[in-house]
Amino acid sequence: MTILLIGSGAREHAIARALDRSSQNKSIYCLASNMNPGIAELCVEITIDNFNDPELVSSYASKIGATLTIIGPENPLAEGVADALWNNGVKVVGPKKTLAQIETSKSFTRDLLTEYNIPACPKYKTFLALDGVVEFLSNLEEDYVIKYDGLAGGKGVKVAGDHLNSHEEALAYCRELVDKGGKFVIEEKLIGQEFSLMSFCDGETLKHMPAVQDHKRAYEGDTGPNTGGMGTYSDADHSLPFLTDENIIQAHEINNATAKALKDKFGDGYKGILYGGFMTTADGVKLIEYNARLGDPEAMNVLSLLESDFIAICQGIVDETLDKVDVQFAEQATVCKYAVPKGYPDNPIKGEPIDISNIKNLERLFYASVDFKDGQLVESGSRTVAVVGMANTISKAEKIAEKEISTVEGPLFHRNDIGTDELVQKRVQHMESLR
Repeated sequence: MTILLIGSGAREHAIARALDRSSQNKSIYCLASNMNPGIAELCVEITIDNFNDPELVSSYASKIGATLTIIGPENPLAEGVADALWNNGVKVVGPKKTLAQIETSKSFTRDLLTEYNIPACPKYKTFLALDGVVEFLSNLEEDYVIKYDGLAGGKGVKVAGDHLNSHEEALAYCRELVDKGGKFVIEEKLIGQEFSLMSFCDGETLKHMPAVQDHKRAYEGDTGPNTGGMGTYSDADHSLPFLTDENIIQAHEINNATAKALKDKFGDGYKGILYGGFMTTADGVKLIEYNARLGDPEAMNVLSLLESDFIAICQGIVDETLDKVDVQFAEQATVCKYAVPKGYPDNPIKGEPIDISNIKNLERLFYASVDFKDGQLVESGSRTVAVVGMANTISKAEKIAEKEISTVEGPLFHRNDIGTDELVQKRVQHMESLR
């Protein structure tokens, strides 16, 4: 089997590792934006080119004789790369463009949940201009969130109290979005704890992955600007310490209902990863947003735990036979921590050498935004490398991850607090105070 992997970050390195572990006979090729050494080691060929171009990707897939493609990032999905590949006879793990709207349009997702009576939406309203903004903000008082409607690399959301401290600041951000020609959504701010729950989906059947909590803020104590994600943790029971059994069931039900709604609306099944970004509140689980692919860092957690054959799962997705595929995850906890360049995310330094030679377990090291120059591994200005600690408790997994990430040398920093007993307990206490 010839497999084409699209993307070259840590998420795609985790995917490549999972593919490599399969006992099936396979050849892996990769279309990348940078020379990820971890992916390159596992591939027959890694090619640097524009993987957002449907025609280019389709042509490359034909050239290598690909029978299966796995799309890692969101932008190729938004550009219709999956559509082009299917039209060329190549099966794809990743939804077609219309179905990918679940990530590429915040208003589409809210409207879909409302249309199909999926009980996961806060109050919301979509805007193309400033008309009605002041009134709706007044209605929500100080509990509001403003979201750019399209893709923004996880940085198009501004939350009252975190990023916006007055209705005047909120209005200024709305004006900025209008001036850029952008549609935006204003919605009620949800109070609780965030978590990610991703599901393999073949259009009919969903197989759910362990719940994971991401940490978006750059600095310890959940302070600083939003990032693509500084690290994540999961628990051995595949839930999280602040979630109830009912919360997990609710998240599963929302993902199931959304996949069913998409098929009903478009007559075409969603084939890929349905990633629900949820908030558990005093009133149950609500949807913050959907993503149409594996999360990053979350992919490192769940794929490190995956015991089943990943290629078999991918085949089940594209062939609509996922109900016949056994999907099992190890009953262990994981903690993932990212090392990122100083100044990240707003003004990161770029092109500086890093040294990972002191990492003990290279199987739990994931390369992200790195490159090779003059025989040296250098950081490229974004999240650089990640490590995953795995153990029977979050606390033990955290200590493993912290010890490993601390050995990476270079002008980098990481969040020491992700997965620590103190931070996890804060999450638990917060939810106890709300329930």
